Amino acid sequence: MKKQYHKVIKGKVSRGTGAKKVKAADKRLRHVGNYPANTKLAGNEERKILRTKGGRTKVKLKRALYANVAGKDGKAKKVKILRVLESNTPTMARQGVVVKGAVVETEMGKARVTSRPGQDGVVNAKLI
Repeated sequence: MKKQYHKVIKGKVSRGTGAKKVKAADKRLRHVGNYPANTKLAGNEERKILRTKGGRTKVKLKRALYANVAGKDGKAKKVKILRVLESNTPTMARQGVVVKGAVVETEMGKARVTSRPGQDGVVNAKLI
């Protein structure tokens, strides 16, 4: 899988005096990142374990089916996600991508996602 590198923002090439701008820093391997997980709703859950810098691991949730929903009393319950109602963009909501802040419809009712499924490997939500 190819890595993603966030490109340098292109702006004015010269300074106000007419002198050329010098690049502040060169590309470094530590600046390279991965593509977003784009956790989607599916019939079964799928996780991907990645090795990160320093030998640690990161769990990415690729396909989601269940969410840990905290009710009004504060107790969490594992319930099935039915569909994504709202997301960062209408396109992500249509595609069923679960991200932090997304509103999902569950068996308990509407809930807002509080975790980062692509980073944490689990969907945690709070009933609204």
